[in-house]
Amino acid sequence: MSFMYNPFPYDDPRPVNRPVLRESTINSLVHGGTVKAAARIASEIAGRGRTVIAFDGYTTADFGSIVNLLTQQLHLRSKKVSILDFSTVYKSESELYDLVDSKLTWDRSIDPTLLFGYIYKGGYEGLLDSAKVEAFRESILRCQDDVVIVHGYGCLVPSMRDLYDLKCYLDVTPKETMLRIRRGHYVNLGMAEPLTTPLIIRRCYYCDFEVAVGLRKELLMGDVCDWYFASDKVDDMHMLDREALSDVFSSLAKYPFRCKPVYLEGVWGGSYFMKFRNLPRTMRNCAWVFDLIPMEVSVLVEVGKTVVEFPFCSFFMKEGKAVLGEDAVKKFGGYFPIRFNWDDSWHSSGNMSIQCHSGADFNRKNYNEFGRQDESYYVVATGHGAKTFLGFRDDADTGEFFKAIEAADTKGEPVDYQKYISYEESKPGLQVMIPAGTVHSSGRNQVVLEIGSLTIGSYTYKMYDYLRLDFDGKQRPIHTKLGKENVVTSRTTSWVRNNIVQAPRKVREGEYIVGEHDQLYFTLRRLEFEKTIEDNTAGRFHVLTLVDGDRVRIRSKANPDRFYEADYLDIVVVPADMGEYVIENLGVEPVCIHKTMLKDGFMDDNR
Repeated sequence: MSFMYNPFPYDDPRPVNRPVLRESTINSLVHGGTVKAAARIASEIAGRGRTVIAFDGYTTADFGSIVNLLTQQLHLRSKKVSILDFSTVYKSESELYDLVDSKLTWDRSIDPTLLFGYIYKGGYEGLLDSAKVEAFRESILRCQDDVVIVHGYGCLVPSMRDLYDLKCYLDVTPKETMLRIRRGHYVNLGMAEPLTTPLIIRRCYYCDFEVAVGLRKELLMGDVCDWYFASDKVDDMHMLDREALSDVFSSLAKYPFRCKPVYLEGVWGGSYFMKFRNLPRTMRNCAWVFDLIPMEVSVLVEVGKTVVEFPFCSFFMKEGKAVLGEDAVKKFGGYFPIRFNWDDSWHSSGNMSIQCHSGADFNRKNYNEFGRQDESYYVVATGHGAKTFLGFRDDADTGEFFKAIEAADTKGEPVDYQKYISYEESKPGLQVMIPAGTVHSSGRNQVVLEIGSLTIGSYTYKMYDYLRLDFDGKQRPIHTKLGKENVVTSRTTSWVRNNIVQAPRKVREGEYIVGEHDQLYFTLRRLEFEKTIEDNTAGRFHVLTLVDGDRVRIRSKANPDRFYEADYLDIVVVPADMGEYVIENLGVEPVCIHKTMLKDGFMDDNR
């Protein structure tokens, strides 16, 4: 589920994947305007008898354009058309409130920005009124027009599919979904009027996204849909039939691949990525780069001469075993279990907030989440005075600390946080592990590769934020109660340096373990070489980040034509099915690659 509040509206054109596709796939792609897709469908059903066609889609899908254009095309062919809106079959707003909204957090003393809640797991079916659904079915059966078009979120639930002759799905990438919400283009399921934007997004995370992801997974894995639309551009949707979509996804899963990143501003944001990736000057700064946060990013795939954009989660849900490995699919339920992003505070105004995250038991009980939120930092670049804050000092009075941050929140009193919080002097190559409950912060003037566990980053409890104002001029909210409830005060400097800040340990020539801990299910490695190095996924996916060097080629050993060429700071997934692969240095200086993989015994990790 996406929880990306304010992505910058910039599309990075560089990370295009170019798998070899069947000629029939390339020829079947309908592009060049949504009207061409409408004409293609109209031509297909022109010679049929009575036809019922359904359009479902991911949250914020715009059904109006394709439905209107298809209706026009059918009228040109002298077809009588009826249009039925599935949104009429939801339960009443009061019933939906009892199911969903009543379980969200409304106490601002706990959650000052009303960010948190409890995930609804009942699917679309639980949101529908059975009597209204039955009446809707009858209206379809009674209609005698040549074509009946049904559209709306959830109309492809199993109980409705027997009515349809053609089934279509409009997919939307997470970034575009969030931008549409912020443009005012979405009202939550079953509601007549929109909430405020933050509350729309929260309701989406805990309900609308959840049910949409579940149905989309079922449709894709079951090859249910006749037509799939990559629909980010309402006037220029790309349409693929079932076989073509399967070929695109299965072909991509045979290659190392890269996702399309999302860029976000932040009050502590820096300038490293602004300069290095030539980001728009209209950005105030770049605080985060979501390079591989699975539910936030997309993949660009070249289909013939056209680049088509798909949500990353749509791809890996269909190709989970090839990408993740069978054991990982079993363990993590088809979710990509590790997330990657960049934290950029290079030449910034300050540190990240002093914060901590919650563990599995807390997340399950309070949020109905899948698991815990562990993290790690790998420092890639530093300026003068860079620090990574981690754990309490050995001599810290944590009771005094809690009183101080409470006073900061309620009375605006500054806190001498370095009196309580321990730190490591940052330098390139520093790897720190951050199990849930560890107080931490990335300091100013550095670039950090952040790697975390499945839960995507929503449960960050800011304990102190330097009395800093947000972009709207208001003091940033603090989660004192939740932070105090989740932080582990026994993790002090001594514990940190004996457990989660480690010296590299050699595995083989050119490979070192830089971070590994019993409380985290992934292992962090570093590959160092001059010309080439070989590796083997052995049925377990790898994620590679070029942290020093200009450019490398990552290729299959058995099929050298299956490769991806990565530049400095690119993050590349090597699918589990790749097996033996080779990394070739395409530059002149020595290469350093950060490697992440699931560690031995991850199947037995039950925390």
